[in-house]
Amino acid sequence: SLGEEACILASAAAMRDHDWIFPCYREFGALLWRGMPLQTYVDNMFGNANDPAKGRQMPDHYTGKPYKFGSVSSPIGTQMTQAVGFAWAAKIRKDELVTAAYFGEGATSSSEFHTAMNFAGVFKTPTVMLCRNNGWAISVPSEKQTASKTFAEKGIAYGVPAVRCDGNDVLAVYKTVRAAVDFAAKGGGPTLIEMMTYRLSGHSTSDDPRAYRADDEVAQWRKADPIARLRKHLETLGAITEAEDAKLRADVDAELKTCIDVAEAAPKPSLDSLFEGVY
Repeated sequence: SLGEEACILASAAAMRDHDWIFPCYREFGALLWRGMPLQTYVDNMFGNANDPAKGRQMPDHYTGKPYKFGSVSSPIGTQMTQAVGFAWAAKIRKDELVTAAYFGEGATSSSEFHTAMNFAGVFKTPTVMLCRNNGWAISVPSEKQTASKTFAEKGIAYGVPAVRCDGNDVLAVYKTVRAAVDFAAKGGGPTLIEMMTYRLSGHSTSDDPRAYRADDEVAQWRKADPIARLRKHLETLGAITEAEDAKLRADVDAELKTCIDVAEAAPKPSLDSLFEGVY
């Protein structure tokens, strides 16, 4: 999620506590924001006995029902129809909540996107569709993903209001998403948001992006790094000093290393756990 932090954290912050989030596979920051302890997340990465998923998920396929956070799923786009269906059920039950679905621009080519957008538009479900346009769907550039000028304009055909925002600007993302949440909560229906950002790292640890994109391109986008931009803004406001920033980073680094030590020392899930949660 390097380079995409503003899209993820600012949008999660804009959701209300009782709203539900349906993730793609880069939103672990949103889950931590929702309250999942870092230790629990690291245990999930190791798939040990303390992992809430009991080691049954793929690495980094996290979930957290107590935090109103759905499960990551490998198939492209499934979370979109899940978010819309959940919102439709809530609307029928008159539960006042909004759902959010994260996905990359590449997922707009999936049938799940069409199904979710069409259903959401027709039934005006309280859903915020969060498209992170980071320029690449693994090695496929966005210009080879669609012939439309923007991904936001895809909402027009479904009767779904859509907007584009600077996905590397924390404040812009927060304001845009909060407006969509308020709109949905008042019965206005869904909104498609295209957040313009860039993936600074590889698609995964097995991906070498140097094989399909130029270093100059990455260097240009690195100048717009959302964390660096926010830090500069806070420094300008006098809200944080260089020393405070350094201490924060050191504290987080120490906490993470401790969590890893604990996770490594934990045993594997027991064989008996194979039958837990199974009908």
